[in-house]
Amino acid sequence: MNNAHTPLPPHPQPLERLHALDNLRALMMWLGIVLHVAINHLTVDSPLPWRDPKTSPVADLLLLFIHSFRMPVFFVLAGFFVALLAERRGANGMLKNRCLRLALPFAIFWPPLFAATTVLAMVYIHLTVRSVPGIDVALAPPRQAGGSPFNTMHLWFLYQLFWLSVLAWAGMRVRRFVPARLREALARGFTQLLSRRWGFAVLALPLALVGMAYPSGLLQETGSFLPPAAEWMRSGLFFAAGWYVHGRQEQLLAVFSARCKGHAAAGFAFLVATVLLLGATRGGSLHRVPHPEFWIAYAYSATAWLWSMALIGGFLRYLPRRNAVLDYLSQSSYWVYLVHMLGTVGFGILLFDVPLGAVAKMGLNIAATSLAALASYQLLVRRTPLGRLLNGQRPENRSTRKSTKARVLAAR
Repeated sequence: MNNAHTPLPPHPQPLERLHALDNLRALMMWLGIVLHVAINHLTVDSPLPWRDPKTSPVADLLLLFIHSFRMPVFFVLAGFFVALLAERRGANGMLKNRCLRLALPFAIFWPPLFAATTVLAMVYIHLTVRSVPGIDVALAPPRQAGGSPFNTMHLWFLYQLFWLSVLAWAGMRVRRFVPARLREALARGFTQLLSRRWGFAVLALPLALVGMAYPSGLLQETGSFLPPAAEWMRSGLFFAAGWYVHGRQEQLLAVFSARCKGHAAAGFAFLVATVLLLGATRGGSLHRVPHPEFWIAYAYSATAWLWSMALIGGFLRYLPRRNAVLDYLSQSSYWVYLVHMLGTVGFGILLFDVPLGAVAKMGLNIAATSLAALASYQLLVRRTPLGRLLNGQRPENRSTRKSTKARVLAAR
């Protein structure tokens, strides 16, 4: 959610934006709309208690595909930018920035978004169960004994990222008590795993071990204000990777760029393996394989690491310069992230009885939600104090400085 710049050089010079990472963030934001629209049309068990009468395997594949890399990429980028802030502003300056850009927006927007989304969700559930719009609290999903009726909804990313930033701040405050050799060994270990061709296989192991405790081996975010340890491990590991990528960025970004095609191909192979394993599990043909959830979780976690590196490297290699459309989407991404669920649920309600197939409905919902979110950003946010709260000062950079691609490839 931050401005993406390269680290300050030894002598003050104009800063150059990493436009490649801005472009990547723009695409990841938009895919969030696609993912949450797809959930309305799943043929398999849904993580949400509503469903459109038209379903499609296309929605199942879209959810599995996008979910495999979208949030991992966001957490890698987040860790990178938190390390950048810490380098420039120190631990306290970084934490102050995260309080202003993460904690404050969460405190402001969560209450109205929770109320509005809950109302829309209840209407959608009523449609799903009784085929007519309405609100009946008796249809609300049951809670676990002692469970809270409140959750962070889709803002769980904002919530977890803030607390990971607090942990990073605490780590910086106590780092002088940690032996320098240990700190260097940790940084060197992450660098080795992220730069070696086999490193993803090691990084996927801890995620597979926690993922195997979930149905079908796929970890699902609870949105809880007290998330389970498995969620913190998954988010924290990608966040830590981004932190160490920043510390070795010339080396690692060059590796990601050079290997983006190979990483993408390997990630696709592991995704196919995930789909086949899921199909075999549901068909009962894996009943003799010990811990099939582990192998599903391992294949899916390998996909996450490979495609995270592939996307970062691919954007550095092929989209390193400022793109007007993606730059606008990047600037609007925070606002769109906050409000897009109102669109995916609200337009889902409006399209419920429309006599169209699932794919057509998905296309209409994606287009309508995208346009509504961007229009509200343009009219209500872009040049207002709200925009400055979400995005800070983003001076336009139209210079013809050396491109990100040239800098990264020159490091090889």
